[in-house]
Amino acid sequence: MSIPARKITLLWIDDEIDLLRPHILFLQNKGYEIFTATNGYDAMDSLSAHPVDLVLLDENMPGWSGLETLSRIKMALPEVPVVMITKSEEEHIMDQAIGAKIADYLIKPVNPNQILLCIKKNTDRLRLVSQQTTSAYQVSFATLGSEIMQARSFQDFADVYRKLVYWETELDASSDSGMTEVLQMQKNEANQAFSKLIRNEYATWLSGRQADAPLLSNRILQQEVFPLLQQNPVYLIVIDNMRYDQWRSVYSLLSPYFRIEKELLYCSILPTVTQYARNALFSGLMPLQIQEMLPDWWTGEEEHDEGHNEYEDRMLQHQLQRLGIRKRMLYEKIATERSGRKLSDRIAQYQQYDLITLVINFVDQLSHARTDSHM
Repeated sequence: MSIPARKITLLWIDDEIDLLRPHILFLQNKGYEIFTATNGYDAMDSLSAHPVDLVLLDENMPGWSGLETLSRIKMALPEVPVVMITKSEEEHIMDQAIGAKIADYLIKPVNPNQILLCIKKNTDRLRLVSQQTTSAYQVSFATLGSEIMQARSFQDFADVYRKLVYWETELDASSDSGMTEVLQMQKNEANQAFSKLIRNEYATWLSGRQADAPLLSNRILQQEVFPLLQQNPVYLIVIDNMRYDQWRSVYSLLSPYFRIEKELLYCSILPTVTQYARNALFSGLMPLQIQEMLPDWWTGEEEHDEGHNEYEDRMLQHQLQRLGIRKRMLYEKIATERSGRKLSDRIAQYQQYDLITLVINFVDQLSHARTDSHM
């Protein structure tokens, strides 16, 4: 037996509520349950007696103003979205309402469909987004499968990977677990196809003779970082073990503070472990070259007792000198909360350097379940 869907419940607060009866009847016919109040006092009593999914609030009311009522609603029920509906077009009222985290701001006169859209956006958004996301991925499924089959270069697979990560992020917010499983199957298909490309092309990529060869670990700094030193000081932040999908997850956290101008995927050398790929990044050399040119810093042997990345600062300095780049360099490794706090305390002192390299290991630590560390 199917369980009937719960009605969405609204509280509409307006001192002229009788004039809004046509709107209320329209929404009731759409299946919404509506309680009403003509002032802030009665509204708070109603909210105590009836849980609601959304509040529609007038600004100009006797007694408590709309903004005063909004403040009390947010203190009592901070998770309930509040939509302010008012005749006022004064900017300071809008600023205060937005600052108090209203869900929306509508200016009277409003028509029923305008209110309906606002309600759906704030109460039924997750379900509607989930349905639309599932539908959109279903439409893209065949096209994406064809792109996987036709991919012939690293760039082709990079484009496919970006799209797979996009759909993974979108479907994570969806309630359709079936589509998530389908996406995982498509990711596995892409991984198998990319593995074939690696087996066939990797040796050629290492030679550097192939025009469409990807950017590899040992070429990143020389190609993408060092040219920037000609203009301004550069902060090079290396987050060890971070995947592209993880980067996309933190993108929105950084975008309010930084303008992200370029997003470049590179291909790690194999093996991807520290003594090979990360040392190649900082030295600008392949592992065999490191062993030959910098034998005292080579830590590639598995039986090496000390850390495999203890000479990265020297390797970076050596690469700069080898390329004739005379710049002041600082290297810091952040592996604990304490080292992160020290970095924060000293950040102003770093302005004297041209290249500030920060290696951050928190993703690596999380992936190895080092739960004794403060992240």
